[in-house]
Amino acid sequence: MTAVLAPATVRRRPAFSLGRWVERESVFSWLMVALPVAFLVALVGYPFFYGIWISLQDRPVAKPGEFVGLDNFIRAWHDPVFRQVAVNTVFYTAAATVLKMVGGLGLALVMNQDFKFKNLTRALLLLPFIVPTVLSTIAWQWILDPAFSVVNWVLKALDIADPGPSWLGNPHLAMLSLIVVNVWRGLPFYAITLLAGLQTIPPDLYEAATIDGAGRWGRFRYVTLPLLMPIIFIVTMFSVIFTFADFQLIYVLTRGGPANATHVFATYAFDIAMGAGQFGQGAAIALSMVPPLALIILAMAIYMRAPKS
Repeated sequence: MTAVLAPATVRRRPAFSLGRWVERESVFSWLMVALPVAFLVALVGYPFFYGIWISLQDRPVAKPGEFVGLDNFIRAWHDPVFRQVAVNTVFYTAAATVLKMVGGLGLALVMNQDFKFKNLTRALLLLPFIVPTVLSTIAWQWILDPAFSVVNWVLKALDIADPGPSWLGNPHLAMLSLIVVNVWRGLPFYAITLLAGLQTIPPDLYEAATIDGAGRWGRFRYVTLPLLMPIIFIVTMFSVIFTFADFQLIYVLTRGGPANATHVFATYAFDIAMGAGQFGQGAAIALSMVPPLALIILAMAIYMRAPKS
């Protein structure tokens, strides 16, 4: 007697499968960026929008805030110290960024050559950038101290100046000193990043340029510089943002003095908010950094996207 086999039951897949849904490229990519986006919203977005809300209030210490609209921004605009702070910030950022860009590119070109102790030199080059800002700035305080300054001791030994200048007591020299310290600290970031970009340029391009009769300057102008421009743009953008909002270096060295000569937006906003206890006014001054930074970054992006002749 033959056995009769029951027909196999066909299992239907559910209409919705969580595993298959997660495996979709679009869904998986959004899941991967969800946590970083939530982190940014929590630690950047919330303080930013809360700062905007405080800037629209008259908010002294230990008192409830009173909504005043744009009065804090109008009061800051008519403050002569605020206008001086704006000029200081732009000059400090522009001078330090240009010097770091030129010096960093030069260091990167040197570090890209073959010489003895090349790896050790590259490691030592990073020291100014990896040392904590406050610690290195305190060391610079001793270097620029009018009584114990190493610089003044050298000037006196060479019969150039006796006594040496007060580097942090003179308004012009104080700003110059801040720019020098900022360049010293930020130069390794430029140099190492541009060095990484230099090492991605194919040697065949240099050989082809040499065959076409290009010298050292020609190879740099027509091969190195065009291929490095995207990296230079990114590094310069980061440098502008960090320098424009610089706080630790300036506050430790000069606290904005003498006579507000070295105050920038970050230090002046801190003094108004924490020193004078005017949180609303301090938030308005701090937020004044956003429009010029946005314009600078937009102008740089437009320049990079413009067709080059």
